[in-house]
Amino acid sequence: MGIDLPLIWAVIIAFGVMMYVIMDGFDLGIGILFPFVSDRQERDVMVNTVAPVWDGNETWLVLGGAAMFAAFPLAYGFLLSALYLPLMFMLAGLIWRGVSFEFRFKASDRHKPFWDKAFAWGSYIATFSQGVALGAFINGFELDGTTFAGTALDCFTPFSIFTGFALMVAYALLGSTWLIMKTIGDLQRRMRDLAQWVSIALLAIIIIVSIWTPLEHPQVATRWLSFPNLFYFAPVPVLVLGATWLHLRVLRSREVHAAPFILALLMIFLGYTGLAISMWPNIIPPSITIWQAAAPPESMGFALVGTLLIIPVILVYTAWSYYVFRGKQAVGEGYH
Repeated sequence: MGIDLPLIWAVIIAFGVMMYVIMDGFDLGIGILFPFVSDRQERDVMVNTVAPVWDGNETWLVLGGAAMFAAFPLAYGFLLSALYLPLMFMLAGLIWRGVSFEFRFKASDRHKPFWDKAFAWGSYIATFSQGVALGAFINGFELDGTTFAGTALDCFTPFSIFTGFALMVAYALLGSTWLIMKTIGDLQRRMRDLAQWVSIALLAIIIIVSIWTPLEHPQVATRWLSFPNLFYFAPVPVLVLGATWLHLRVLRSREVHAAPFILALLMIFLGYTGLAISMWPNIIPPSITIWQAAAPPESMGFALVGTLLIIPVILVYTAWSYYVFRGKQAVGEGYH
């Protein structure tokens, strides 16, 4: 039996995307939460919690894009064409957020409010654009063989706009629970109270998407509701409900630190798992699979060697950087 290279590459890309969602999600979430915190010193604390690691988090976005180009060039070219507008807005938002991240530390008191707004708006634009791209991917694309036959505006539908706002809620939950873990005092207490409402909102969003998607796409309904799949996949929604209940219970306790963030990661992972179940094995919905879009085996095998070497390096570097900058962030301590 030969090695299934397309499957291995699909797992690598799925892992890279998930790592990006987790790691860049909470620092985008901090930008999303900026309008809810007016005190300048507390805003500084929020940014300082991610200052040493935020740019490294985006390594996973680069890895996912490079892996897609190497292993599934057909899907890479197709998705860039079909999702051109949301991806360009996403990159613009990420660049604007990165610039404002650095400039707000160097700006005078007069100009700092401008860069605070820029940081927030860059986070909103980048997150919303990612959500629109996700919704368009779930909806599927108009195909002419293996060529995109739609228009640049096809990605903007009621469902994709909803998923744009939904991802903002998900990242806000990651951001608020990250701040619970990394801060103390009044800011931590306000984030704990806010995270309870955001957690409930995220559960409502997951329920809406779980109903909306099968109604719009019969193949998704068949995947989830046919036998014996119904029994195999039933643990996913049950775990979502259980994780949300436990999350709310933990948030209501007085001593909260890492547990809310870990449970938020679990909720995001379960949602990501549900998406993978719905879409599998299509890399270009509704009908092009990972095997149909795969590069020649020789190319995939050659690129796989380097990828399997670099991923452990990224993981070790990431783990070490988070270990070095572990602990709480207080007012007056910061990034220079």
